[in-house]
Amino acid sequence: MVADSSQSTLDSVSTPSFKQALLNRRMLICIFTGITSALPLYLLIQLVPAWLRVEGVGLAEIGFFSLVGLPYTWKFLWAPMMDRFSLPFLGRRRGWMLLTQLALMLSMITLGFIQPQLSVWTVAYLAAVVAFFSASQDIVLDAYRRELLPDIELGMGNAIHVQAYRLAGLVPGSLALILADFLAWHWVFSIVAAFMMVGIILTLSIDEAIAEPSPPKTLKDAVINPFRDFIDQQGLRSAMMVLLFLVLYKLGDNMATALSTPFYLDVGFSLSQIGSIAKVASLVAVIVGGLVGGLMMLKLGINKGLWLFGIVQVISILGFAVLAEVGANPWVLGAVVALEYLGVGLGTAAFTAFIARATNPAFAATQFALFTALAALPRNLANATTGIIVEQVGWTAFFIFCTLLAIPGMLLLIKVAPWSEKT
Repeated sequence: MVADSSQSTLDSVSTPSFKQALLNRRMLICIFTGITSALPLYLLIQLVPAWLRVEGVGLAEIGFFSLVGLPYTWKFLWAPMMDRFSLPFLGRRRGWMLLTQLALMLSMITLGFIQPQLSVWTVAYLAAVVAFFSASQDIVLDAYRRELLPDIELGMGNAIHVQAYRLAGLVPGSLALILADFLAWHWVFSIVAAFMMVGIILTLSIDEAIAEPSPPKTLKDAVINPFRDFIDQQGLRSAMMVLLFLVLYKLGDNMATALSTPFYLDVGFSLSQIGSIAKVASLVAVIVGGLVGGLMMLKLGINKGLWLFGIVQVISILGFAVLAEVGANPWVLGAVVALEYLGVGLGTAAFTAFIARATNPAFAATQFALFTALAALPRNLANATTGIIVEQVGWTAFFIFCTLLAIPGMLLLIKVAPWSEKT
């Protein structure tokens, strides 16, 4: 079995060597959780917009498609159910993993058989189904990872998870776009869905992270205790500050990347160019960023990672504005994609590690779902307006606006993750 629960007792005070932190089974599991978590989300935010744009759907309508991601925002509502109840197979976490992964494969395949010109609402409904099962899978994967990783490995583990997550995004965001120039759309969606087998194999190959899980005794306890615990641990004022930070930290880059594929198409790149250039540039950035970022957080701590990677994240947004001015230059596209995958990927890694640190393993599913739902809020609500904003002001002004939106989240770091605290 892949999971080794005895390793989870690794000393949370001493800092392991880079080799010890990287070359263990827990990091391997984080790679696979990143892959299986990313596929349905990137299908929704990259492949579906490109598909709709090619099929003649307008930017405003594509922007509103961000609303199908509302399950990512509201997933904390049913997370207590997944904390409280276990399915009659595989265990408390793994049973829910398998159920959601099988449902995702089926719904992702079905989506590709719809014709947007005839029924865009049917596409929206089915995309919302994909989002629901994807958000549900994230609930249990995040809880499993939080139970698996000792505190000292949260930075490294989540850096690896996020970089694997972004690397897996190349399947619907790069490979699928290349295939779309040669294959019918239903084949493209079916191939992307087949990659969910990675998650199914993972689920069948691991043990529960906690040998003897103790679920809440009642559904009421599963709903109330996680929120009460968070406020008791943080204090009301600090808790509210943390929640506001979760909403604002990635607001700018979430909006900037919401319509990235339609943006590349409007600049003048073909689907094959987008797919091939993104593949090379992002692959290098993901590998370098994952290793360097994880090591930096292991040595410097999560707080400094939030500061350093947040600055790079802000700069990367400006890269899109440069591309909008330069036009369809493949070299500039490669540089912009590499910077985006490096900077935004590292910022996401530190951000996810911060969320995990704020989570009590005893209430992992519900608390993690609440925190990540708040982080997804700007992606699913503010992003719905991105198409309208672009049509009013143009791409360059839009990206400058997104850069300004990233600043308030950075300022909140002074309170929620001070540079001087090595944590």
